[in-house]
Amino acid sequence: MQDQMRSYLDFEKPVAELDSKVDELRALAASGTDISDEIGRIEDKAAQALADLYQNLTPWQKTLVARHPQRPHFNDFIKGLITEFTPLAGDRKFGEDEALVAGFGRFRGEPICVMGQEKGDSTDSRIRHNFGMARPEGYRKCVRLMEMAERFGLPVLSLADSAGAYPGIGAEERGQAEAIARSTDACLALTVPNVAIITGEGMSGGAIAITTANKVLMLEHAIYSVISPEAASSILWRDGTKAQEAANNMKITAQDMLRFGVIDQILKEPVGGAHRDPAAMIATTGEAIAKAFDELRDLDADAIRKQRRQKFLDIGRKLG
Repeated sequence: MQDQMRSYLDFEKPVAELDSKVDELRALAASGTDISDEIGRIEDKAAQALADLYQNLTPWQKTLVARHPQRPHFNDFIKGLITEFTPLAGDRKFGEDEALVAGFGRFRGEPICVMGQEKGDSTDSRIRHNFGMARPEGYRKCVRLMEMAERFGLPVLSLADSAGAYPGIGAEERGQAEAIARSTDACLALTVPNVAIITGEGMSGGAIAITTANKVLMLEHAIYSVISPEAASSILWRDGTKAQEAANNMKITAQDMLRFGVIDQILKEPVGGAHRDPAAMIATTGEAIAKAFDELRDLDADAIRKQRRQKFLDIGRKLG
């Protein structure tokens, strides 16, 4: 990803100014002026400023990072980690939902079932994928594929990144809540290992429906919550402009989730967030997925289900 193509967040303004200065000096150097030392000095300053910023992000700033448009999405992880990926379409009841992509492929040579929300990376693809907000048929498709994975003894990998399930009238009329509940139940009933990764936003039942897994991992600057900060702000204060205050009090960061026992591991992101080096982030995620499945490899079907059940019972007991 080239610097000039990068989208900066509001709190990254000091870094943006330094990067802009570096670009100006590089243009000047191209004309024959030897200012390499000055360029190096400012590049080091920019790198340090970025590292300092990302060492102390607030929950609201992490929310902005989790939503960054250049963050690696489902399709990026598929291209980097899964070979022979074959997506399947339709829930066999109503139709296809492209917000939730699901199919079969190979992870490091082994067959696997993969599913997750895709937000899109252009205007057309974002509209086609409904910005990653799935309708009931998306969750029913996932249930269909989980049942197939169960039948053939294939592990299941979920990648969650969504602002939540789609709240439209049509989705509610077709049983959104019931579809989410059945998908959650299908996750819990699996006798094959399932691993879930929260890569960006893990909002509400839209995320829970595919992340009720034996191992739940989360990227360092991802967020996981029962409701978005904007929605919480509207409910608590009847004022959607207090989203920042809501985020800072909701305990939605990966660090909060690990402390509460909701997730099992945090995956460290490159300095400045996953969007600054997607390839490195995808490689790190691949290593973590392989390790998570290896830890479950020796468990039989009954032990797999018991381990998952106990994991979620323990969350309630610990937080209660």
